[in-house]
Amino acid sequence: MLDNVKQMLLKHEGMRTFPYKCSEDKLTIGIGRNLEANGISEDEALYLLENDIKRVTANLDKMWPVWRTFPEKAQLVCIDMTFQMGITGFMNFRQTRALMEMSCWLEASEEVLRSKYAIQTPNRAAYNSRQLALSKQHEQDKGTTPK
Repeated sequence: MLDNVKQMLLKHEGMRTFPYKCSEDKLTIGIGRNLEANGISEDEALYLLENDIKRVTANLDKMWPVWRTFPEKAQLVCIDMTFQMGITGFMNFRQTRALMEMSCWLEASEEVLRSKYAIQTPNRAAYNSRQLALSKQHEQDKGTTPK
């Protein structure tokens, strides 16, 4: 019976993958999910997050594959910034990325703080800047600092 219910609701509601206003002017998504009345569950939010992380890392792999060679803290910064501003926004950080490619972690961390991003989201930018600075220490601890 569940399959019949799904087919019926899909036929009557349709499927939309972007939010829209239904006939009752309620923000809706998917197959008639009234976001204003029902929102989403924590499980649904975590499912969406997993998909978003996969999308972000796939975009980074396609557009800037060198990010995978960085210390973990620097990789997390790449993911966080791309998650927040999209791959196009992150790719606009040309100077920061060039410094990261040269393992100039302190300089890259300072460059993050000189950006519009740091003005718009100062706490997040400060955190990511610190993580880049700590990437230098990570390389020193592992003995992988470039000569």
